[in-house]
Amino acid sequence: MERVRTILTHRYPYPHEHSRHFMIAVIAGWLFLISSDNLQNLIMKLDKNFKWWSMYACLIGFFYFFSSPFIRKTIKPNYSNFSRWYIAWIFLAALYHLPSFQSMGLDLRMNLSLFLTIYISSLIFLIVFHVIFLGLWYLGLVSRMAEKKPEMLTIIQNCAVISIACCVFYSHCGNRTVSRDKSTDRRTASWVAFSLWRKQNDDNTLISKLLRMHKFKDQICSSWFAPVGSASDYPLLSKWAIYGELASNGSEHSNIISPVYSLWATFIGLYMANYVVERSTGWALTHPLTISEYERLKRLLKPEFEDMVPWYSGTSTDLFKTVFDLMVSVTLFVGRFDMRMMQAAMNKTPDESKSSDLLYDHLDGKDELWFDFIADTGDGGNSTYAIARLLAQPSLVIKSDDSRLTFPRGELLLIGGDLAYPNPSSFSYERRFFSPFEDALKPPAWYKPEHIALEKPELPLGVSELRKYRGPQCFLIPGNHDWFDGLHTFMRYICHKSWLGGWFLPQKRSYFALKLPNGWWVFGLDQALHGDIDVYQFKFFAELCREKVGESDSVIVITHEPNWLLDWYWGDKTGKNVTYLICEYLKGRCKLRMAGDLHHYMRHSCVESKEPVHVHHLLVNGCGGAFLHPTHVFENFKECYGNKYETKATYPSYDDSSKIALGNILKFRRKNWQFDVIGGFVYFVLVFSMFPQCDSFRILHEDSWGDRVSSFFIAMWNAVFEILERSYVSLAGVVTLLMVSFFFVPTKLSRRRRALLGFLHASAHITSAVLLMLLMELGIEICIRNHLLATSGYHTLYEWYRKAESEHFPDPTGLRARLEQWTFGLYPACIKYLMSAFDIPEVMAVTRNTICRKGIESLPRGGAIIYYVSVFLYFWVLSTPVVSMVFGSYLYICINWFHIHFDEAFSSLRIANYKAFTRFHIKKNGDLEVFTLAVDKVPKDWMLDPDWDMETTDPLQMSHSRRFPSKWRAASGWSDPTSVVRVVDQFVIPRTPTDPFIADFDT
Repeated sequence: MERVRTILTHRYPYPHEHSRHFMIAVIAGWLFLISSDNLQNLIMKLDKNFKWWSMYACLIGFFYFFSSPFIRKTIKPNYSNFSRWYIAWIFLAALYHLPSFQSMGLDLRMNLSLFLTIYISSLIFLIVFHVIFLGLWYLGLVSRMAEKKPEMLTIIQNCAVISIACCVFYSHCGNRTVSRDKSTDRRTASWVAFSLWRKQNDDNTLISKLLRMHKFKDQICSSWFAPVGSASDYPLLSKWAIYGELASNGSEHSNIISPVYSLWATFIGLYMANYVVERSTGWALTHPLTISEYERLKRLLKPEFEDMVPWYSGTSTDLFKTVFDLMVSVTLFVGRFDMRMMQAAMNKTPDESKSSDLLYDHLDGKDELWFDFIADTGDGGNSTYAIARLLAQPSLVIKSDDSRLTFPRGELLLIGGDLAYPNPSSFSYERRFFSPFEDALKPPAWYKPEHIALEKPELPLGVSELRKYRGPQCFLIPGNHDWFDGLHTFMRYICHKSWLGGWFLPQKRSYFALKLPNGWWVFGLDQALHGDIDVYQFKFFAELCREKVGESDSVIVITHEPNWLLDWYWGDKTGKNVTYLICEYLKGRCKLRMAGDLHHYMRHSCVESKEPVHVHHLLVNGCGGAFLHPTHVFENFKECYGNKYETKATYPSYDDSSKIALGNILKFRRKNWQFDVIGGFVYFVLVFSMFPQCDSFRILHEDSWGDRVSSFFIAMWNAVFEILERSYVSLAGVVTLLMVSFFFVPTKLSRRRRALLGFLHASAHITSAVLLMLLMELGIEICIRNHLLATSGYHTLYEWYRKAESEHFPDPTGLRARLEQWTFGLYPACIKYLMSAFDIPEVMAVTRNTICRKGIESLPRGGAIIYYVSVFLYFWVLSTPVVSMVFGSYLYICINWFHIHFDEAFSSLRIANYKAFTRFHIKKNGDLEVFTLAVDKVPKDWMLDPDWDMETTDPLQMSHSRRFPSKWRAASGWSDPTSVVRVVDQFVIPRTPTDPFIADFDT
């Protein structure tokens, strides 16, 4: 419906929409005409072409699987747009060599060669036109609006549409001139056509209607698309026109201008007229917007959120930068330089436990307090905004069982690290983290993004001290991704900024301590890349425990990594300083330890025992916006700090988590099509030395299909041995793949199991690559044996076209000869080599025959490069869907059978759903209520919230005081996060009693 509304409205993007709708009309007309004209031939000859139709099925199947991730995608990103044109090119180049279309009376050679000729001519003509028009603007002969240069993509797309339209017309109407009396009115001819159509409709037999429909088509060609006239009608253009051929096939040339040429000139004239009117007067037929203006208007009505990070992209510069930053960080900052040491050195107060830079007690005077916790934000914009929208609401009303729960907005927001992915750059922080939060709760009107806060807190006007500020506040700790650049971006955007959207940022350092009401504390620890706190940080929190934290107080410890789960999973022991702080200084006062890093929700509570309890509850909530992590791989966690723990809640559930992993088999490539660059190249290297297989046709010499299949697998086995015994490039690829597969297996398994699993993984890829290589070589060999390929030379298509052109497109005035002379031979040369470059299968087959006869040594270096490039262009299409399926199956088996690759197997799925945050309530009696609120399905389509847009506000009004603070809501009201949010976990941590023998409880 949105596309329909776009077409019907007066302002829509120009000129891509014109070309797109015209393209749809052209294709629809082509399908109608080909079905009506060739249906009988298709039915009669289908049984005789079973071999070729089966090859069609395989070819179309592989091309469909390759192009399936790009179906219904926009022109962004560029790789998606490139893949469409790439698929169209090599698919048509292979299609026209197969004979089934020729048996239907449709010769694709003429259509393809004519398309390329018209396309080049149209492109050159329009470029010259635009250059002349800009020259007229420079001379001041046209209006100032002509200064805006046209987009090259627009010209290319329009040329393609014009060329396709002309080829469709030629396929069904030809270039024949029709001799008819000039006195015959067009309206009369049209009436004859409709009369024939009415007469056909009088027939009651459906088949006869279909078989005689081509008569109606002939009437359309002869009346509606008749030539515009003869050369005598246009004496000035007589030497600049192409003429039609006589319908009688006589030897004389027709004096009638070619109908194809007339159609082309009409389209070119319409384009030029529309362009001149638009640029000269500022008005076009439908008042279109330019692309930039349309995008600007679109941003006012819909958000431009970033997609989930493509972790398996072979084209993302962000991921390469992330790897580089990680290597530099591990080398330089781990054990050599630490920003936390710099922060400690910059502290102005000798006694850190009394430092206002690290200790904040402005909230402890309240009777009760609501506050929130999230972690791992800044991946996909949809998921991050969904959580930010929930956090920003003045209140949330949720139905739970038979009751209605009301949750006021948290006065404090705690974020547990990994603020933006994949690396802590300015772009990722601004677009993936700050932008969604600013749309959920706008910053003050005086806020400037480039502002640097020198003395924090920078309180709003009229607020004298932090204790008197009534708006929401935010404190954050960095995660491992925030440390990839040595914490530089975190310090710039968090410690030296005052606002995260409408949340106030008083924080000055990367770690902090908060004193909350009724004896509750929050310790925010910075683990950096060590997975532990440094000694300066330890000293601050240890002194705080001795001097400030009371014996009956309760502490919430926040770290980025959940060491209790990761240590159990990897069989490691990290975070020794944190453990020592909790066990020796807090001494049972740590009621809750929270973390992110794992992008799911899990809560474990300590089992009652006689042993001293160091941490009562362990909570992981990394559902702030990043991709989902599995829960079922941590199902067997039971013990930490010497205490037994039991699982109280998981989100998603163990069963759902296991089922989600199944998506790796069929959805891996759909979610990670940028992986094509890596996967296709790897497979090609594996079989590089095996091209060509000159004796592949012997597989079909067997009598039965069983023997043929057996012979095929024997050929595969021989190819593998040939790789090991004779090849160099392929052998290097195999050895490299084996090594990478071994080291890719996590160290959680023993070395023997890693070697076995890595070998099986690499073997699956090698087998698949060899299988695809033999299928491709067998298909080429079949076409060569049936004289469909390698019939003449590299320029087969061009030579055939020149003969057909002279026969069907007469040139009595010598226009083509003059163009060749004026362009110094470039006119035919460009078309000639363009056709050769287009006809990749012919180039590949001709070179392949030369190699099979004389050996690869007989080719010059350029010839060998041309051959392997042409092979790669097709092998890439065959291999990329297969390599993704094999790799996705490997991930599925590993995550569900061996419980390894939990990061790799779920980052590949890029799941934006299952998002959650935890809301806390410190009650007046000191008890802490904990609620985890979740959204199962995150909306993908947003719209401007009319309530937000229509709400009357003062220019200086703070956004947290608005009734509707968030700018966007889900396009479907029933799917909005505020409508579908639900409680997935709920428990209470009682205030520490004065009697130490009273234990806490859960509800």
